[in-house]
Amino acid sequence: MHDLLITQATLVNEGRLQQADVAIKDQRIVKIGSDLTSEPAHKVIDAAGFHLLPGMIDDQVHFREPGLTHKGDIATESAAAVAGGITTYMEMPNVNPLTINAQALEDKYTRATGRSRANFAFYLGASNDNLEEIKNLDPQAACGIKVFMGASTGNMLVDKPEILEAIFASAPILVATHCEDTPMIHANEEAAKDQYGEEVPFTEHPAIRSEAACWKSSSYAVELAKKHDTRLHVLHITTAKELELFEPGDMQGKQITAEACVHHLWFSEEDYPRLGAQIKCNPAVKRKADRDAILEAVKEGRIDIIATDHAPHTWEEKQGTYFKAPAGLPLVQHALPSLIDHYHAGRLSLETVVQKACHNPAERYQVKDRGYIREGYFADLVLVDLKGQSLVDKESLLYKCGWSPFEGHTFKSKIIATLVNGQLAYENGQLNDEVFGQRLTFNR
Repeated sequence: MHDLLITQATLVNEGRLQQADVAIKDQRIVKIGSDLTSEPAHKVIDAAGFHLLPGMIDDQVHFREPGLTHKGDIATESAAAVAGGITTYMEMPNVNPLTINAQALEDKYTRATGRSRANFAFYLGASNDNLEEIKNLDPQAACGIKVFMGASTGNMLVDKPEILEAIFASAPILVATHCEDTPMIHANEEAAKDQYGEEVPFTEHPAIRSEAACWKSSSYAVELAKKHDTRLHVLHITTAKELELFEPGDMQGKQITAEACVHHLWFSEEDYPRLGAQIKCNPAVKRKADRDAILEAVKEGRIDIIATDHAPHTWEEKQGTYFKAPAGLPLVQHALPSLIDHYHAGRLSLETVVQKACHNPAERYQVKDRGYIREGYFADLVLVDLKGQSLVDKESLLYKCGWSPFEGHTFKSKIIATLVNGQLAYENGQLNDEVFGQRLTFNR
């Protein structure tokens, strides 16, 4: 007997749409067929009229644990993620203490076990001083090595050329980079202070975190990767110019890949007067022309992956002046709905959304048995009503920080259910407090 049977769903998977039934047992998809209704199951979900997608794999989140848990923690932010159709996440190392050694990595896995609603993995952070930790890293212990080539949050800037060379030359797994040139940013900050004093308007953020600062750093990362044949993934591209660095087409076989984040596909400089610090993030939301170019790059394959860079701060923290308000915004609960809104607007196909947010992260990070609707794979799935609507209001938010830059917007879709390892983690607006995710394993 199957544990669960989903019937008459429209599957969005591997570049096509098809109506099928999906049978689940012992955490995995055991059968996909045109008519499985005669097979017994403990629970049946009639998904007629709904679309079934692989759960989104978000390779870039900041869940703030340990040390910054007044902003968010593994339990709260993973709950928001599951409610938004994210079944797997990869979490960043700029917490307190920094995740820059094997012991800190294992501490985070311990914290997540039995508390995280979604499946999880963690990055080992690079610093100017932990090259031996990187060289000796167990490939199963981390999803990737995170290199802050531009300072963002926390003391993790890697700015010694000889260390960067060594990291790119010897990294045993994928290197993921935050690319902004810190000296250029500091110079731009001083120029802004000279003009405005401490009351720098948030509209200046894309000029301070400028196109030139992004280009200088990302082009350097690509140069290093080509020199050392490094598996490089450049996170959160924000400028049209940077797209020149990446090849179009299918991700298969690429050594160097690029990522866009949902907020950079949604907001532009036109939103700063309305939202101010709410959309202050690093790298910055930039021009409408940049946003539109990145959307095109998603379609042509220069952008291989879409993620969130979910980075919550309290509302009180965000009320500070430009230099005091921290960078980052909460996104995991509304990432997939925002991508489906692009589908409704004719900007992205559903197949493209699934390719960039589900299939490609699994492939790029070598995640084992996830990211697809396939027999034998873990049943990490999200059931979506494309005709439903979901209003973003404070009452519906699951983030610990309690706010969202999307507040007041009504998305043109609704997450009906999210399955994590074959169990209903979220259904009809309710979280299942008995369902937790698992530590990821990798095909390495």
